[in-house]
Amino acid sequence: MSPSYFQLSVPVYVRMLGNLSHLLDKALAYCSELQIDEAVLLQSRLFPNMYPLLKQVQIATDQAKGSIGRLSGITPPKFDDSETGFAELRERINATLSYLESVPADALDDTAGKTVTMPWMPDHPMQGEFYLLNFALPNVYFHITTAYNILRHNGVPLGKSDFIGEI
Repeated sequence: MSPSYFQLSVPVYVRMLGNLSHLLDKALAYCSELQIDEAVLLQSRLFPNMYPLLKQVQIATDQAKGSIGRLSGITPPKFDDSETGFAELRERINATLSYLESVPADALDDTAGKTVTMPWMPDHPMQGEFYLLNFALPNVYFHITTAYNILRHNGVPLGKSDFIGEI
């Protein structure tokens, strides 16, 4: 039997956002150990025209909850992007996890038949399965990977197992 759209998305998001929270915990410990203001890491970026760590975390959570909301019809929580520290970002991740964990397994059953149109791409509607597999999931992975890379670039002692999590 093929996996459901729910199995392909919600547990993946839950796992990866949990891993992202773990990365932030390690970053906070690193700041504490070296007496670095956490704002230094939160405002770090890989290149001047890229978003900083803070925004990468915000986008990862927005993409996860937003994609499930679009496909399930269950309204996700809205965040005002006012976080300024690791603790607030972990709260944001936890709120996203609570939303994802509240979504029933059958809520994404109609994904294949849905059409998703993003507000910033009104002339580019996507079929639900295409949207999930080729836009939503890669976007979440991209922003979590970029957050990992920003932290690693700044010396936070992370390894692949921190990104992937327990197997």
